[in-house]
Formats: sequence, C-alpha cells, structure tokens
Amino acid sequence: MLPRITAPSRARRVLVPSPRKGPGSALPVARSAETGPEASRAPWRSLRHRSMRWWSMANLVSNAGAWMQLTVQNLLVLQLTGSAAVTGLSLALQVAPGLLLGLAGGAAVDRWPRKTTAAVSQAALAVIALGTAALVALGALSVPVLLVLAVLTGLIATIESPACALLGNDLVPREDVPSAIAVGSVVHSVGRLAGTALAGVVVGLFGMGSAYLANGLSFVVVALVIPFLRPAAGAAPADGPEPDTDRQGVRAGVAFFVGRRRLVAVACLTGLGSMLGRNYGLTLAALVSGALHGGAREYGLIATVLAVGGTVGAVIAGRLRNPSVRLVAVLTAAGGLLQCLAALSPTLLLLALLVVPMAVLESLSDTAVSTILQTDPPAHLRGRVLGAWRSVSTLWGLAGPPLLGASIQLLGARGALLAGGLLVSGAVGGGSVLSRRSTAGPAVDGVGGAVGGALGSTERLVAAA
Repeated sequence: MLPRITAPSRARRVLVPSPRKGPGSALPVARSAETGPEASRAPWRSLRHRSMRWWSMANLVSNAGAWMQLTVQNLLVLQLTGSAAVTGLSLALQVAPGLLLGLAGGAAVDRWPRKTTAAVSQAALAVIALGTAALVALGALSVPVLLVLAVLTGLIATIESPACALLGNDLVPREDVPSAIAVGSVVHSVGRLAGTALAGVVVGLFGMGSAYLANGLSFVVVALVIPFLRPAAGAAPADGPEPDTDRQGVRAGVAFFVGRRRLVAVACLTGLGSMLGRNYGLTLAALVSGALHGGAREYGLIATVLAVGGTVGAVIAGRLRNPSVRLVAVLTAAGGLLQCLAALSPTLLLLALLVVPMAVLESLSDTAVSTILQTDPPAHLRGRVLGAWRSVSTLWGLAGPPLLGASIQLLGARGALLAGGLLVSGAVGGGSVLSRRSTAGPAVDGVGGAVGGALGSTERLVAAA
C-alpha cells in the first residue's frame, strides 16, 4: 500500500529543527544584505540557515517521490481489487490512526529524542514503501496485505508527522518559523509538479512498482539528512516533558488545548472554513462542470490557477513574523466572502480571476495557523498539541466532503458555495460581536466565547499581523 494516501505532509511539515561545525550547522547571518526591517520579513529568510536548506532540499525530493506514488496509487488498488469500495476502505484505514491515536503519537514525540524519532519513522516508512515496491514487482501484493500496510503506515504517521514538524521548527529562530512554513509550501508545490510529471515517464518505462520504489528512496534521503541537522541560534528549546505533564500523558495535551482560548478559536475557524467550502477540489469542480458547463480542460485551468495562487500566497506568507488569531479570522472571513462572489460568477474567466485571491488567502491562513500551533504551546507540550490538532483536523477532513457533497446535491454548486461562504463570514462576524460584548461585560462562556474573545476588535487586525 502507498505510504501516503492523503496529500503528502512532508513538505508541509516544515509546517513545520547551538551552531556547530559540520554539514548541518547554521550559517551566521550576513551583516550586509540581510539586516534591517525589510530583511527580517523577507519570505526566504529561513534559508539563511544551512540546516534549513538541507531540510528543504530533502523535502523536495521526498515530495516528488510522494506525488509519483500518489499519481498511480488508486489505479493500482483498483487493478488489484476491481472495487471502488475497497479503494475507499484503504484510504480510511490509513487515515483512521490519525483520528484515534493522534494524541498518543504526539505524547510519544514529547517524550522521545526528536531527531531519533524522526529518522526512525522515516526509515520505517521507507521499509513499507520499498517492501510494497518489491511485492508489486513480484506480483505478490494481495488485498489483505495491502490493507495491513495501510494501517501500519497510518500508525507510523501519527508519530512521524509531529516529530518532523517540530524538528523543522528547531532549524530556525522562532520569528522565522512562518518563513520556514512558507518555504515548505513552495517546496510542496514544486514537488507536486515534478512528481506528477515524472510519474508518467517512470511508470511507463518501469511499471507501477517504480513509483513505490522512488517514494521509498525519498524517505531514505530524508532519514540520511536528519543526523546532520543542527538547531539554529534562537530556536525554541527542545526540552523534554516536565515531570507532571509527563505523568499526565495525553491528558496534559488535551487540557492545554481545550483551556487555551486562542487554540480553540483557531480550531473553530479552520474547521468551519474546511467543512463549508475550502474543499475546492469538490466545490469548484461541481461549479465548473455544472453551472458553467465546462469540462476537464476548463477545470484543469481552474486547478492550475489554484496552484499558482497557493504558491503566491506561500511566498507572501513568508513575510509573517508573529501571526495572530485575529489575522486568521480576517483571512477566513475574507475567504468566505470571495467564495460567495465565486458562486455568483457568470463566466469561467471571472471565476479564474476570483480563484487567485481565494488560494492566496487559504495559503496565508494555513501558514498563520501552523505557526500558532507550533509556537504557542510550551516546548514540552508541542507534540501533544500537534497530536490533538491531527485528531480534530482528521475529523473535519472526513466530515467535510460528505457535508459539501450533500449540500451540492441539495442546493446546487452555486447554492452550496454561497451558503457556505455566508455561514463562514457570518460566524466570524458573530465572534467579533461576542468579543466586543465580552470586553464590555462579563466573559462569555463556551466555544462562542472562546472564539469571540480570541478574535478581538477588527480595528487592530492589520497591526496584529
């Protein structure tokens, strides 16, 4: 089974690790062209650190391999089983551990040495990918084995994902984390283009097993680079868990996440946007093929514009230094309003023009959210917080597509996009109203109060970014 059924996370892990001599040591910052306010907000400033450059190059190789495999994986499963239901089951089995065991995986990452954990998990995923390639080449890959490999991959990913994210954090100072995440988004986009293009050539010459082989080797590349990485001066310390929180295990992570209003607000904002419209692969495909009477070529154009806009957004997001929940709220509300305009687009050209800022806002929001998640919790709880996030994001990732599909079926593509956008922007506006009331009177309890209290007044949104 493919090691990565969902979109590759290795690039987004730079969602994101005392200078020493050696291949992975951080380069000193040059005093000439890299100083001053503008340099401190440069999108690529994280690449001043040598270990970050090594990590980014390894992730580029890794993402290309992952997308080569993703290009052919569903076709292979269908060839083996002849059943779309089994293909869906294999996807669910790989996602399920993230939903059920994300917290446990994050707790393990908080306890174990970060570099060792990341390297071992990469090696384990390499074994699965290379083993799958061998089984495909020998014609010995059966359905039961495929499903077992899917479960194993999902289990390993519950540890590998937060370990690599936090390791990436250690490579840059805290203020450069948004830049590192943005670089990772660009690496993800380039790797996707390269991997998809190479898949057709390589698979055509050597068969489907070659995609698994390439992905397995890409895991090996990352595992070999990790020992040479060195923390940057000014990076957040990777301390072990404090005794009390260590004994509490996953409960400490849940308690911190639930008790931290800004994290609850971020979860509410992101979940709301994800379930009510940000699944553009579904909503825009329905709009193009339905109301706009387009076909595969027209949707391919929209998908390309989305990718370009996302890359532009990632570059812009690299200029962030300390993004706030208020910024996430503004981006979410603006995305909802643009979604409403897209729903009313009379032509494909106007839709394409609107899709660009939609993708830019989505990329900016993702970078801001990732930065908050990776820098807000204390160092000894970050693995558990990322584990909690993995669980809740998997939940709305599973719930969103059926909800959108039912909405499209009931309201049509235009109606679903319009209703979702209005609900998202309205909810953010309601949170702002609750915030104003909470500052003038008693605090508002519950999730609504958490969201409202975190959003604050809109007059300071730009300054807060």
